[in-house]
Amino acid sequence: MIDIQKITLTINSTIREALQIIDAGAVKFAIVVDTENKLLGTITDGDIRRAILDSKDLDFIIKDIYFKSPTTVNINHTKEDIINICTSKKIYQIPVIDEDNKVVSIKILDELLKPKEHKNKVILMVGGLGTRLRPLTEKTPKPMLLVGGKPILQTIVERFVSYGFINIIMCVGYKSNIIQDFFQDGNKFAANIEYVLEDKRMGTAGALTLLNDEQKPTEPFFVMNGDLLTNVNFENMLEFHTSHNTKATMTVREYDFQVPYGVVNLEDGKVKSIDEKPVHKFFVSAGIYMLDNSCIDRIPKDEFYDMPTLFEEIIKNKDLVVSFPIREYWLDIGRIDEYNKANLEYEDVF
Repeated sequence: MIDIQKITLTINSTIREALQIIDAGAVKFAIVVDTENKLLGTITDGDIRRAILDSKDLDFIIKDIYFKSPTTVNINHTKEDIINICTSKKIYQIPVIDEDNKVVSIKILDELLKPKEHKNKVILMVGGLGTRLRPLTEKTPKPMLLVGGKPILQTIVERFVSYGFINIIMCVGYKSNIIQDFFQDGNKFAANIEYVLEDKRMGTAGALTLLNDEQKPTEPFFVMNGDLLTNVNFENMLEFHTSHNTKATMTVREYDFQVPYGVVNLEDGKVKSIDEKPVHKFFVSAGIYMLDNSCIDRIPKDEFYDMPTLFEEIIKNKDLVVSFPIREYWLDIGRIDEYNKANLEYEDVF
């Protein structure tokens, strides 16, 4: 990852300072930010050469010469999106910004086109009974139900592998033999796959205590439910987690709920106003998490323990917890209608 601070300038920086950053950096440009670290623009060698041709000396501040309308992508763009944007605009590096317009990382086209492997482990929770999807799950574990002609879990594995996350651990339980027989050691999916068997229900966090010493992550790692279909950019999520120096990151989605009646607002028994069928917006967990490896030590052994409880414990300890908003495709396949919806949408999305 590129150290953003090393390529950052302000509008009061000089051409000399810009040249030093550009000449020394892995990317051939610098970013210009305001006092809140929000992106204002970029400056390249070309911008500087034009300024020098316009008789500006090296101590001239860059306020009037940097490019104020750079192309950017956000944390929700997939790798494929970023490659397409770069190639269509003939640019070779592009800032990735978050919701606050702060730069999270810099993507370089050459790097995106190279095969890349990350050490970070992916732990998939695939041991559930899938009772809400019966009778489909009477003989097949939910993650192995076919969507788009392949098991849901295969799509999840292939998405992680496409971003270079090849070290995968599956926490299995119900009909685990079907999952293990299909994926084996992961070789045919270009992954390294290991398994942890839950003899009893352990919850989405409790199962992490079953990892042996060799399986325990030594760096930030993903935890994801095995019944989700999404095209979230996992590499962006890792960079987001790392750049915020956080103990835990939770993906969230906006959920709208419309009250089917007129809501009456009362004060001392008097009707003050009426809101006709108001819509309430909430953020809900999207079932994908990134944790610092030390978080496993906070989980009690040999008991059911869910991820929300772990997050509450981390928050109670006053450690930083951040949210990673998902706006791209996401579907929790928990019911028959969602399963049917996934099959209808799969080809268009994936």
